[in-house]
Amino acid sequence: MDTPAPPAPDLLPMLEQMRVAQRRQPPDYAQRMADLDRLGQAVRRYTDDIGKAISADFGRRSRHETLVAEVMVTLEEIAHLRRNLRRWMRPRRAPVNLAFRPARAEIRPMPLGVVGVVAPWNYPVQLALIPLADAIAAGNHVMLKPSEHTPRTSELLQRLLADVFPAERVAVVIGGPEVGAAFSRLPFDHLLFTGSTVVGRAVMAAAAPNLVPVTLELGGKSPALIAPGYPVEHAAERIAAGKCFNAGQTCVAPDYVLVPRAERDAFVRAYLASVRRRYPSLVANPDYTAIVNHRQAQRLRDCLDDARDLGVVVMQHRPDHDPPPPGVEVLPPTVLLDPPDEARIMQEEIFGPLLPVKSYDSHDEAIDYITSRDRPLAFYPFDRDRGRLHRTLESVVAGSVCVNDTLLQFGQHSLPIGGVGPSGMGQYHGHAGFLTFSKPMPVFRQSRINFLKFFDPPYGKLADVLTRFLTR
Repeated sequence: MDTPAPPAPDLLPMLEQMRVAQRRQPPDYAQRMADLDRLGQAVRRYTDDIGKAISADFGRRSRHETLVAEVMVTLEEIAHLRRNLRRWMRPRRAPVNLAFRPARAEIRPMPLGVVGVVAPWNYPVQLALIPLADAIAAGNHVMLKPSEHTPRTSELLQRLLADVFPAERVAVVIGGPEVGAAFSRLPFDHLLFTGSTVVGRAVMAAAAPNLVPVTLELGGKSPALIAPGYPVEHAAERIAAGKCFNAGQTCVAPDYVLVPRAERDAFVRAYLASVRRRYPSLVANPDYTAIVNHRQAQRLRDCLDDARDLGVVVMQHRPDHDPPPPGVEVLPPTVLLDPPDEARIMQEEIFGPLLPVKSYDSHDEAIDYITSRDRPLAFYPFDRDRGRLHRTLESVVAGSVCVNDTLLQFGQHSLPIGGVGPSGMGQYHGHAGFLTFSKPMPVFRQSRINFLKFFDPPYGKLADVLTRFLTR
């Protein structure tokens, strides 16, 4: 007999308490700067604990990957916000139409109020704290729902943020799917969700009755396209780096590769050679991250079984013969040669170290293949022909693009991160994050000299003259 799900918690009183506090005393520049400074100090103070908690949640997580992708990127975002916040907060002058001069106009960035952030499990610190920092910089209070799939890290985030913020400014809500569903139904002033497209649809539907604006950072199948003549050895090195980082559990990881048919086998050899150099062993290698849990690992194995049943050639880097330790799900880097489009591996976001390699006969054919599918969260063209690359970038619409490398666009503060269509909506990071969590409020300031008063009724000859002049 199935155990009934626990009742959804009532989170509305917590939200209302935070909303009252934010309205009573909206954080000014000094408060925001101090909050960001304390947040950065707390991340530094908790660095060792962050590494241990994430590694325990994954079964094994590369310490260096955690330091780079969780700690460094978060601290750099906080520093970037602090360097630019005063300038971003200034009202911006706006032009006034000729008929309304000498009045003045401006746009003032105003905090929205209370922002909800739903964070995923794959980068459980970075993808929680960066949107939180962006929202704080914009003057909001924040409710954070971290993932139940990384429970140790979620509890650590709760302690870390309680050290920095009073409960009415930042609150962490921990729990399973029923808590997540209740969280998504709250009447936030803005809601940011990072996760799968399937869950993203449910979050958007839950937010709709309250007309809550949403930012959805989803996923999908992000292609890498190797153009004819590009050195496949270099492309293989950079694609291996992006695919094996965090064992492929990255929303912007290269999902599949399109390569000229004559160069497919050379690419595969170079890719597997790069993998062997990076990971001479897998089972006990601290540099190779495990799959987060058994459910995710089994999903990936099922995709492999489905491909094999369809006759797809599968090539794996398996240097070890011993089984991994209990509770550690190690899946070897794997290449699948020309899987058909009906294979599960080509229908679902992979989110693991499995790499389909698809052959093409012409560059236009490869572009058509990409553009006939859902717009991806990331796109990785490898090309040194400037004219052809320009045409490629004119043809493919993606959430972000990195030319001749992978993943690195995500770490650029000047580049917004966000999907398009099924890969998401809205964006954040740096100034884009500040704007996402702000209301650009237009303000019109009437002058003492107001020529439009001559246009008041009763209309006469002067109104006729003004009307002819303004509608000429």
